[in-house]
Amino acid sequence: MKKMLTLALVLAVLFTAIAPAFAETTDNSLNAILEKGTLILGLDDTFAPMGFRDENNEIVGFDIDLARAVCEKLGVELVIQPIDWDSKEMELASGNIDCIWNGMSASEERKQSMALTEPYMNNALALVSMDEANITPEALAGKVLGVQAASAAEEMMNSEEYKDFLDSLAEMVSFAEYATAFMDLANGNLDAILVDSVYASYTTSNLDGTYYIGEGLEDDLYAVGFRKEDIALRDKVNEIFEELKADGTMSELSVQWVGQDLIYMGTDADE
Repeated sequence: MKKMLTLALVLAVLFTAIAPAFAETTDNSLNAILEKGTLILGLDDTFAPMGFRDENNEIVGFDIDLARAVCEKLGVELVIQPIDWDSKEMELASGNIDCIWNGMSASEERKQSMALTEPYMNNALALVSMDEANITPEALAGKVLGVQAASAAEEMMNSEEYKDFLDSLAEMVSFAEYATAFMDLANGNLDAILVDSVYASYTTSNLDGTYYIGEGLEDDLYAVGFRKEDIALRDKVNEIFEELKADGTMSELSVQWVGQDLIYMGTDADE
């Protein structure tokens, strides 16, 4: 009996020791992408300038060019797959896409459900209105605010920190796409929108009318999301990000699409 108990204890110790190594060797996420020769990128194809349709209905943008640069180094083809942003994590978990890559905020909630890359761009969440008086939380008391469903802005408004702001509103309306929210703002159905400042700056510069963008209320760092278990693939993309930052590619793309260098690598920052 003692021998059997001793053997069981030895086996338990050995399993505990080798389990982490075994888990690492069974992560085939990078090899799977290399073998199939494609990386399927899921995105909201209305989110300019990160990933959106141009006048020729082609999907273009900062994230698209950056993803192509990453795929070139991986030696695979980029496949762009528009998705419902509200269902993005389901699309990822089901295997319909390999990653979520479209100005996605690295929120704490997403860190728990996905394997996120290091943040690569520093953005901010800000209020946008056609009335300059409506670009502060205090000014929106009793008014109507628009956000995108399942966005960082909606998460922010539903957080404990912004409860007083949310409670002060007459209504917060969630939209499937920010493009629809901007139409409602122009039609007078909304008093303001809470949105990524990068998107707001690009979009309003191409719209009729005068728009005002408030100061950033929260930093909004962008990252790429992979399935929780796809650590090898995530780490390889992080490695390529560092290479593309070092050779200036990322900064060049940021200036091209955003108008300024907003590149932010989490490995360089105190977090």
